[in-house]
Amino acid sequence: MINRRTVLATLVAAPAGIALTVRAQSNTKVVFGYTAVVDFASVFVAAEEGYFTKRHLDVELKFIPLNSTIPAALQSDSLQIGGPTPSVFLQAVDGGLDLVLVSGGGVTSKTVTGFGLVARAGSGIRSAQDCVGKKIGVPGLGAFLHVTFRAWLKDQHVDYRKVNFVEAAFPQHGDLLRGGSVDAVVTADPFMSRITESGAGYVASYYSTFLPEGNHTIVHAAKREWVAKNPAAARAFREAVQEAGAFMQQPKNDAKVRASIGKYIKLPPEVLAKAQISPPGPVVSDKQLAYWVGLMKDQEMLKTSVDVAKLIVR
Repeated sequence: MINRRTVLATLVAAPAGIALTVRAQSNTKVVFGYTAVVDFASVFVAAEEGYFTKRHLDVELKFIPLNSTIPAALQSDSLQIGGPTPSVFLQAVDGGLDLVLVSGGGVTSKTVTGFGLVARAGSGIRSAQDCVGKKIGVPGLGAFLHVTFRAWLKDQHVDYRKVNFVEAAFPQHGDLLRGGSVDAVVTADPFMSRITESGAGYVASYYSTFLPEGNHTIVHAAKREWVAKNPAAARAFREAVQEAGAFMQQPKNDAKVRASIGKYIKLPPEVLAKAQISPPGPVVSDKQLAYWVGLMKDQEMLKTSVDVAKLIVR
């Protein structure tokens, strides 16, 4: 026979047990930092299609104007995961930040010409040699477009040290060209298309075609300490982005993919319809990251030896 004390103990313990269950099933909060480029499409799709939610992740997408500031935001815990370019990530690691890669965003493709050198109308810039002595805006010193453009200049036998680079966020590029503050910008869609359509500038070079296929334009980084404390969340984030990547590769989903991009980058429908979308690369390999290490060493951007195998969460 159950006595009164046993019944009372059971009643008292039950709410605590229920509370523990609720806590165990609650979603892990992740603030993810992104910039205004379509290379974050797989993250946008994962958010809109519910791939994060079904894996018990509460992901808040936060717009960051300059890519180069993402590592500092990760270090300060303003972000749990963020999308720096590979070069920004490697510079941060080289500078002493203990960051690792959880997954990857878009990758380079010779079929995608969604970024390039856009010169101010009337500037006369048509070639790499024409850039010598000019002021050129880039959306992050040391970021993807800056590093790859300098590599292209070198490939064209032009000393990139003779070019004056200034940092300017994507949304400012059109105004800077119209105002004459810069002679050209290294920019990407949708901003490139909007500039050319407005008449403020013209594409002087789709220089990206010299890049090899399949190297990341964006990587998803986090503090090593955060990943160690939240291994299941890091794995779930990568799996959600992988599922989003598979969704993106089905032509029938193109309208939904573009709608997801438009929501977070705030593109008008006519621009969104023309935007080129980089192929997704949710998993980062040692070889892909090593490519960027080699490119950066060639530009004397790294002071230490980087072991890429220790920088990727498996």
